[in-house]
Amino acid sequence: MKSNSEELQSLSPDTRLAGRTAVVTGSTSGIGEAIARVLAASGAEVVVSGRDAGRAQTVVDTIIAAGGRAHAVVGDLGGSYADIRSFATEATTALGGHVDILVNNAGIYPATATAALTDADLDAVLATNIRAPHVLVAELAPAMAERGSGSIVNVGSWMSRVGVPFGAIYTASKAAVEQMTRTWSAEFGPSGVNVNTVAPGATSTPGNADSAAVLEVMTASTAAGRPVRPVDIAFAVRYLVSDDAAFVHGTVLDVDGGIVKTRLG
Repeated sequence: MKSNSEELQSLSPDTRLAGRTAVVTGSTSGIGEAIARVLAASGAEVVVSGRDAGRAQTVVDTIIAAGGRAHAVVGDLGGSYADIRSFATEATTALGGHVDILVNNAGIYPATATAALTDADLDAVLATNIRAPHVLVAELAPAMAERGSGSIVNVGSWMSRVGVPFGAIYTASKAAVEQMTRTWSAEFGPSGVNVNTVAPGATSTPGNADSAAVLEVMTASTAAGRPVRPVDIAFAVRYLVSDDAAFVHGTVLDVDGGIVKTRLG
């Protein structure tokens, strides 16, 4: 099986998303970067976002070098309401005035015991993982509904439906994302906007490279037998925003190698 990097480097361009625009939050590395690159390879014009302008531009340059279209828009989704709304405006402007696809991927994960979590980290999780997606959907979904088409994908987590002895506020935030997905689907679906969640399993990313051995152990007894690659999540997102998923509303698509529902030992 190809590595995540090899898979991304060998993407075959296609036109399934041609003419569509997309905003992918938290897309300067890991899962978000893979999503941005896969959507761009399928013809979407993409806004790459994050807090670091240099990292965002590096992803943009990679997309452009592969023949895609992309723009870097810096944004701190853990900032104020005004900061998030300003980001939505800048991203919309960069894409020529309209957004067809919103992928709420940005998130933070303080994996600590409940008593060890600082007040600042708790506030940051609520702001980045729950408030930011809510504000962005409030800013961007009404225009999609007015046009009669659009797609929103929220990135959840396998951990939102199992009990683990750490990270309570993170897992709760991802459960909130899943519930917002169902509510937004009911709210905007009748106007032609598909809203769904992709729930990754234990995923190998640059941010958790120091935990590679732990991830291998966690996934050894799953059906897939290995950690999820970011590109695996990206392919699922591409499906959900494509015409092939026109009848998919309010769904949580687990891309977790079977970690929630299967055990081999």
